[in-house]
Amino acid sequence: MSSQDDRHGLTQWHSTTIIGVKRGDTTVIAGDGQVSMGNTVMKPNAKKVRRIGEGGKVVAGFAGATADAFTLFERLERKLEQHNGQLLRAAVELTKDWRMDKYLRNLEALMIVADKENLLVLTGNGDVLEPEGGIAAIGSGGNYALSAAKALVDYEDDAETIARKAMAVAADVCVFTNGNVTLETV
Repeated sequence: MSSQDDRHGLTQWHSTTIIGVKRGDTTVIAGDGQVSMGNTVMKPNAKKVRRIGEGGKVVAGFAGATADAFTLFERLERKLEQHNGQLLRAAVELTKDWRMDKYLRNLEALMIVADKENLLVLTGNGDVLEPEGGIAAIGSGGNYALSAAKALVDYEDDAETIARKAMAVAADVCVFTNGNVTLETV
């Protein structure tokens, strides 16, 4: 969920925490399960990370409006089909549409997507970002999880361990994030 700050035109995300961690040949995307409406927890066990594409070779997580995220998942799946499973190309095409299309432009969500080769953050501004250091996080607790993961990489090589520990830190600090974690690995 988001709220509009009319004074600055900035959207503030208050919905979730999603983290992607790439270490060696393993990439993990993890997300919490809390769905909040204002200051109320509406659901504690939502699944915001899922496998998409042919054979589930792509993992995606979202922060933002749920219906908007499902629309983007479906669109990304279609782009993956059109581009023979090439995630980078499908992501670029999706973000072009997301930025230019009158309907898609209004969708309020961010995504982290990954396959064996790529870890990417997708935005409605047309951004396809490959994070430096193989760590990306989005959502209201994203900065907490990102900071924790960056601190852990010097001491931990396992992507899943880093993601789980970073999610635990975010859940302890961010009221819009809980400890009910869904995790997918590619």
